Amino acid sequence: MDQSQEETALIDTIPICHQFGFIHPERTVVNPSSHEQDVTIWLVEDNKHFRDTIFELINQSDEMRCPRSFSSCEEALEALEGDPPPEVILLDIGLPGMSGVEGVSKFKEISPSTHIIILTVYDDNQNVFNALCAGASGYLLKDAPPVQTVDAIKDVLAGGAPMNMHIARKVLDMFIGSVPQKKEYGLTEREKEILKLMVEGLTKKKIADKLFLSYHTVNTHLKNIYSKLQVNTRSGAVSKVFKERLL
Repeated sequence: MDQSQEETALIDTIPICHQFGFIHPERTVVNPSSHEQDVTIWLVEDNKHFRDTIFELINQSDEMRCPRSFSSCEEALEALEGDPPPEVILLDIGLPGMSGVEGVSKFKEISPSTHIIILTVYDDNQNVFNALCAGASGYLLKDAPPVQTVDAIKDVLAGGAPMNMHIARKVLDMFIGSVPQKKEYGLTEREKEILKLMVEGLTKKKIADKLFLSYHTVNTHLKNIYSKLQVNTRSGAVSKVFKERLL
């Protein structure tokens, strides 16, 4: 049997798969040369049915191929040590052994250019935050339509950060919550004016001259400012202004 006959025989042994059908996670493309320009995606997912579904979906999509899929981070990391890295890794969080969140940083250490999209059922703030901080480029929930996974791969390759609307809202809320609120120290408008001039480097005498106040009045205002800011020195007040953006 010549090579073309062998390839035909191999193809004949592969059942026709539907969107939620079965395809072997380690199946490779019969004619890899025809897919050299395709985006390479690896899949790390321990749920066999979901893994098979996404595996087939990607391989049925234009300009994409998923030559490898794994049930754990450890298996994928071992493969990544010897194989050319993929452009994208779809990664679950709740995996046996190493979690997907921990796996993100490990994958990025070996292949910094690989985009990692989290594909999971977990939508709690801690997992979202930890995964994105570790280097994930996107975060999707498994209850999204399967085609959204393909769209997410396209988005991340175009420089985007794909997320479900629910997750995007969480990220926005976390960002808003992480921004320190400007403290109110009860400074009067005159005290703020004097503090601003002091930050600009003016001496007490120059502040007094500029504001047409007596030296004693300026000194009294500065004592009140120090007390309200809970500092004892000029440098301490200036430092607090810059750190907390008081002005």
